[in-house]
Amino acid sequence: MPATFVRLGRCNLACGWCDTNYNSFGLKSLSEILQIVEDLGQSNIILTGGEPSVHPNVELLIEAFKSRGYYLCIETNGISDVPEGIDYIAISPKYCYKERYEKVGLRYADEIRIVVDFNETNREDFLNWLQDINEKFNSKKYYLSPLEHDGSMNIQQTIKIIGELNGLKIGPRWELSLQTHKLAGIE
Repeated sequence: MPATFVRLGRCNLACGWCDTNYNSFGLKSLSEILQIVEDLGQSNIILTGGEPSVHPNVELLIEAFKSRGYYLCIETNGISDVPEGIDYIAISPKYCYKERYEKVGLRYADEIRIVVDFNETNREDFLNWLQDINEKFNSKKYYLSPLEHDGSMNIQQTIKIIGELNGLKIGPRWELSLQTHKLAGIE
């Protein structure tokens, strides 16, 4: 589905692999954002970050988009509540902050997308955490994404984990999600 990404520059986590360049953000007014999105001509918008749910006044942005008939998706780490008015929720829980998900109230997502960020010493703990995430969030789709670090991705390790999880024949069917812009070297 073609979409316009609206990237917001604030987050409640500090993941070492984050691809958001917070130094490149400039402030834009609501009317400027709406004009840019309108000029791009897509009816689908993906709010991403950073973490859109912690951005001040994100509700005003959502309300403005909804009043103009846009379909809204949000990419969130799932720790904070998702604002009203979102049509599609994609949660990307972070293993390195796993203890913060113990008290999360959010229980539904259209998709779960997890970056494979473990090493062999904590492999079993990571697999157990994936099962916990499955039980915590009722989701339609489950994806694992390779971690990109210093120009390389752990694609083979991610595929192996997907095979193990799907081989258990319990829980959801996990699929591979690649950030093709990274594979193509596009920032």
